Amino acid sequence: MTAEQMSTSTSKTTATDTGVALSSSRGRWLHHWNAEDTGQWNSVGRAIAKRNLAWSIACEFLGFVVWQLWSIVVVFLPSAGFTFSSGELFWLISIPSLVGATLRIPYTFIVAKFGGRNWTIVSALLLLIPTLGMAWCLGNPETPFGTMLVVAALAGLGGGNFASSMANITYFYPAREKGWALGLNAAGGNLGAAVAQFMVPVAVTLLAAGTLGLPLAGLMWVPLILIAAWGAWKYMDNLSSAKSDIAGSLASLREPHLWILALLYIGTFGSFIGFSAVFPKLIMDSFGPGVGLKLGPAIISLAFLGALIGSLARPYGGKLADRWGGARVTVACFGVLALAAMIQVLTLPLGSFPLFLILFLVLFAAAGAGNGSTYRMIPMVFALRAKASTDASGAGHMSATRKGSAALGIISAIGAYGGFVVPQVLNASRQSTGGYEGAFIGFVAAYLVLMALTWAVYLRRSSAASLGNV
Repeated sequence: MTAEQMSTSTSKTTATDTGVALSSSRGRWLHHWNAEDTGQWNSVGRAIAKRNLAWSIACEFLGFVVWQLWSIVVVFLPSAGFTFSSGELFWLISIPSLVGATLRIPYTFIVAKFGGRNWTIVSALLLLIPTLGMAWCLGNPETPFGTMLVVAALAGLGGGNFASSMANITYFYPAREKGWALGLNAAGGNLGAAVAQFMVPVAVTLLAAGTLGLPLAGLMWVPLILIAAWGAWKYMDNLSSAKSDIAGSLASLREPHLWILALLYIGTFGSFIGFSAVFPKLIMDSFGPGVGLKLGPAIISLAFLGALIGSLARPYGGKLADRWGGARVTVACFGVLALAAMIQVLTLPLGSFPLFLILFLVLFAAAGAGNGSTYRMIPMVFALRAKASTDASGAGHMSATRKGSAALGIISAIGAYGGFVVPQVLNASRQSTGGYEGAFIGFVAAYLVLMALTWAVYLRRSSAASLGNV
């Protein structure tokens, strides 16, 4: 019996080389799944896991697309007849991140309750609400701001998908391959931001036959969402062995290092998602009509380069962390972020778009690499805490290990709030000074503080939590 036949049958079993039977039941529920069982993994497990990973990436990719749609759409609103203020546009950009970050917390636990396949189908279909709602709102320039804000908030459903997708794939892979699988899953999702920012300007201008077809920004994703939901229904599986560790999560909240690492993750992932969301508007405000650069769809589409480079840099940050240590790489990334932000402050008055773009791409690369290195630090820190607290029975080790696993989901949720904070800081700077220099000075200060914090807690040899070379 093939892996496909096994996973779609009802009440059938497949014996692995070790004699452990993997059975399935109606609704594509798999029973007795154990990715650490080498026999089960080599016979049927790997093929099942790869199939679930592929469709998980597809659905999470579309989640990121929807999450970031408003970041590019707001640039076209004035041309379409909408008369919102700059502050209101910043709210449309930032509210999806606020909602998405909040949803990541319950989404982390919902997979174990309803099943990974079942929830992937539901969470994919939920993306139809913000996309169709966007198309409806953008078709009428008289749409009130309050209505637009509610529909933009619903785009946060896409941000929550990351947490449930990562939690689900965690159950499918053995520890020795978990990092690779989760890295692919995360990178595939992050690329959705870049694709949205590249495709939307093309669709709403070039594909709209000479008009500004803003509703296409939402409608163009509907067929892909339906295909992804169908693929999840057809090819993914639920695992009866998946269990939520709510107790471990509550315990991790009392761990001081969770909050320190969450702060660092706001600085890295929060910078990535926040700058991704606001980059198109910054280009328009700094180099739009009347400022000196004739903007067209091709120029606006260049905003996708930021999210693309940040996404691709993430796995390299993890690789560098494997070689040089997560704390060292994170310190270096914060240093590069501070330097690039400072140069941006000094060169903004020059009005050079190429220099502006290059400096932002450096920011994105450093933030993306910092995502990977900081995320790699999390299990290392909790493993160190486990070693320090292990008693003769090993209970301390188990407790710290559980807390470390739970902390990954919580820290990823907290870090996503940076997607709300970064645009709002930029908005405050523009409202108070008429420019963005003040915000970038604040970013420089924040990056320097986070760099010092990382060194003091995780690199300083006298620190109890020093990671040394790991």
